[in-house]
Amino acid sequence: MEEFILFVMSFLTVLIIYEVIISIKIKKKQDLLEVRYLTSVYNLDLKKINKKRLMHICAIVSSLDISIAVSLISLLNGLVEVIIGTIVIVAVLIYFSYYLVYFIYAKKGMIKDGKHKKNRK
Repeated sequence: MEEFILFVMSFLTVLIIYEVIISIKIKKKQDLLEVRYLTSVYNLDLKKINKKRLMHICAIVSSLDISIAVSLISLLNGLVEVIIGTIVIVAVLIYFSYYLVYFIYAKKGMIKDGKHKKNRK
């Protein structure tokens, strides 16, 4: 039960922080780092995508990633386990969660040229 409370509290805290950052970025007409990552690596077409919605999706995805990582890392005991677990868990979560975002947008046809940059020759 403590892990669930930790998950919910970390999710809400990170989500609120992200939403504040998003409101500042929207006023300054800037993009989140996650949006720049998605457009550069997965070649998302920002002309076809609602940028505000994408920023909110990135906020939710990042909040989930951080919350899951915090919950899983809290289960580890040793210092070495925590350090290695943090690196592995965060890297895997970020990669797969943003790949999932790309996959959903690719299914909707919101990718430039229909491919992402890793598959190009």
